[in-house]
Amino acid sequence: MGQVILLSLTASLNPTLIAATTVMLLLDRPTRLMIGYLLGAYMTSITLGLVIVFSLSNSGTTNTTENTLSPAVDIALGGIALAAAFALHTGRDERLRERRRARKAAKPETGPPRWQRELSKGSARTTFVVGALLTLPGASYLAGLDEIHKLKQSTSVTVLLVIAFNIVMLWLLEVPLACFSIAPDWTPRAIARAKAWVVRHAHVFAVRGFAGLGALLVIKGVIGLAT
Repeated sequence: MGQVILLSLTASLNPTLIAATTVMLLLDRPTRLMIGYLLGAYMTSITLGLVIVFSLSNSGTTNTTENTLSPAVDIALGGIALAAAFALHTGRDERLRERRRARKAAKPETGPPRWQRELSKGSARTTFVVGALLTLPGASYLAGLDEIHKLKQSTSVTVLLVIAFNIVMLWLLEVPLACFSIAPDWTPRAIARAKAWVVRHAHVFAVRGFAGLGALLVIKGVIGLAT
């Protein structure tokens, strides 16, 4: 269960979700916009999650294949996470970002992506559609669904686990939305302070987080292969 929670938190670090939340927080009536986006995201992510989990349950793969493939996937994902931690620690990501900025500066200005332009129009109906279209499963999401499948719970419990997974995954929308509802005057100032703090410490957290997650996955995979 701890692995499911960890993967749901990892899945929440979605660049598109972070960008969409930031855009909506800067617009008028952010509460309405975030409610629309959140409902659209719930519709897509929960529906796809249930379809994927129950498809895994009916896939008919053998236990031998599962016992071999799952540790191998853990080791592969762990290796990717460790590689990401190494790249961040050595500053390779900064050099990559500099090259991207240079290429972007050389290109003519095209403006923000269309989904950001649609969000800026300030319609809850629009944000519902954008949330539904942009909330697609990533690697951490699929890995989390696989862990839920491996728990072999009853149908009702599995449904609740998938819903809970998605609720945790979308906390970047849910927390600001709850704060705006409870303290609309205090929330914008608190968000500005939190963003500044995250910018100052994001690199350290990213290195340590990827390194810890990678090490745990590799250890888990090696143990799985040995047993």
